[in-house]
Amino acid sequence: MAKMWAGRSSGITDSIADDFNSSISFDSRMYKQDISGSMAHAAMLAEVGIISAKDADDLIDGLQGILDDIESGKLEFDPGCEDIHMFVEQVLTERIGDTGKKLHTARSRNDQVALDLRMYLRDEAAELDTLIRELTEVLVSVAEKNMGAVMPGYTHLQRAQPILFSHHIMAYAMMLLRDKARIVDAAKRMNISPIGSCAFAGTTYHTDRGFEAEKLGFDGISQNSIDGVSDRDFCLELMSAIAILMMHMSRLSEEIVLWTSWEFKFVELSDSYTTGSSIMPQKKNSDMAELIRGKTGRVYGDLMALLTTLKGLPLAYNKDMQEDKEAVFDAVDTVKMCLKVMTPMIDTMKIIPENMRKAANEGFINATDLADYMVKKGLPFRNAYKISGSIVADCIKRGLVLDTYPLEDYRKYSELIDKDVYDEINIDNCVEKRISAGGTSSISVKAQIAWVKAELEA
Repeated sequence: MAKMWAGRSSGITDSIADDFNSSISFDSRMYKQDISGSMAHAAMLAEVGIISAKDADDLIDGLQGILDDIESGKLEFDPGCEDIHMFVEQVLTERIGDTGKKLHTARSRNDQVALDLRMYLRDEAAELDTLIRELTEVLVSVAEKNMGAVMPGYTHLQRAQPILFSHHIMAYAMMLLRDKARIVDAAKRMNISPIGSCAFAGTTYHTDRGFEAEKLGFDGISQNSIDGVSDRDFCLELMSAIAILMMHMSRLSEEIVLWTSWEFKFVELSDSYTTGSSIMPQKKNSDMAELIRGKTGRVYGDLMALLTTLKGLPLAYNKDMQEDKEAVFDAVDTVKMCLKVMTPMIDTMKIIPENMRKAANEGFINATDLADYMVKKGLPFRNAYKISGSIVADCIKRGLVLDTYPLEDYRKYSELIDKDVYDEINIDNCVEKRISAGGTSSISVKAQIAWVKAELEA
């Protein structure tokens, strides 16, 4: 079948080349944006007198009919068409005759696809914003409901200091707020209309790019027609933000995998978000968390693929740029799926505070508080640090913990130590004493929760 671009050549290509060149299998998802963009273009052409008002009405009515038929299932995409743009134009011309051929005046597929992609990703960014908000709200809710749960905080995956479980969870809420802001920022820079740049050099027609941009909800127009059609940094910026978001979800997933193991048993996931083993009947696997962790690598790959595709392209448009869509679509689809799974998984997760406290009471995570106690009594920190370490070593040798270490043995190391030491090294007191802004005391964590809520409302 001859193509709509036939002229310089016959427009007849080998079937293998057709399949290789075609993008309709993946760019058809942009049909709404393509049709609404074409409606705005037809309105602009009539506004400036390039076509008649009647022609514009016929074009817009015809496009609306195509949109309605696609959404009702009456009209299916033709895999024989190169892309969504040619499909829409071909169906339009079949339905309304030669008037349909006027639609492509003063534009090219180069600026048309750039327009469609910006509009599509703008919509997706708005949905991502909502999904991140929902996950953040769930994290805040979990933190609020479990304020009394004390757990060991870790560095190097070694028990370090006692913290509130809520404090730990709120760290992820803070990360997600930044992820949300990055996606919102990316969407702002994305919201510039390239339509009217044509192939890359502009057009000889007196068009009104601003009219078309405003009609489509853009904040302005691209100021350089070459840039308008030949860069995909808006894809890369969104994908970068998505990759960072996936990294944060992967870290949380890794902790959930650890916490659900028998070695930790800090939390238990709902059966709805776990699987079993085909041969080991005792198993309850955190597969959803593992998949989120695994899919992070996939999103990184999408970003690297597009960065690599674009890095050596001369200006302006090159066919290589067709590779942008599958990469960015996959990244967006993947992160949306992960967010939709993680939010209810966290929401239905059972917290086991008694196991957290048991772990917090072991591992000498109040040793720093013992050193601070002696510092407050007038001992230099380095001396106090050494004494605390020596006491820990003796506890390990004798099968004791700091809370059960006899006072007379404490006083062998320093006469500054008195019976009030047991209040100082009490796990709950260790937590509540950390009153600095952003710290782990309940007062501080409640302030963090209030701050995140205010940010979400703003």
